[in-house]
Amino acid sequence: MTTPQIGHPLPALKADTTQGPFDSQALLGKPWVLYFYPKDNTPGCTLEAQDFRDQHAQFEALGCPIYGVSRDSLKSHDGFTEKQNLPFALISDPDETLCTLFGVMKLKNMYGKQVRGVERSTFLIDAKGVLVREWRGVRVPDHVNEVLKAVHELTA
Repeated sequence: MTTPQIGHPLPALKADTTQGPFDSQALLGKPWVLYFYPKDNTPGCTLEAQDFRDQHAQFEALGCPIYGVSRDSLKSHDGFTEKQNLPFALISDPDETLCTLFGVMKLKNMYGKQVRGVERSTFLIDAKGVLVREWRGVRVPDHVNEVLKAVHELTA
């Protein structure tokens, strides 16, 4: 399966989340955000989740659900969700199916060693299931505001 391209529809996606099964086909008719992050309860990932949490009502007002994805287990996600009071679903991708599909698995330098991990990335999908925007190599500060602005433009 090839990496989704901007302007092209996504394949049907299914996964397990903290709020039950995820099926992308059930989202047809509304835009949605899929953001990938390295690991629950780490500093950058916590800040990003808090930013999405704090802006959640604005995304919801635009009819745009948010889904966070990492390789963590549902048990880890449940603890992270509870600790950070996250109102959106987190997708568990331990076998890296979604991570591989979206091409977010990268070699990164950590303390001078090469490690394979998730590159922080966000994808905006329109109401027809078409990928319309992607942000790769995301820096957390102000990122969620940029995504929210793109959703505003998409739904205007």
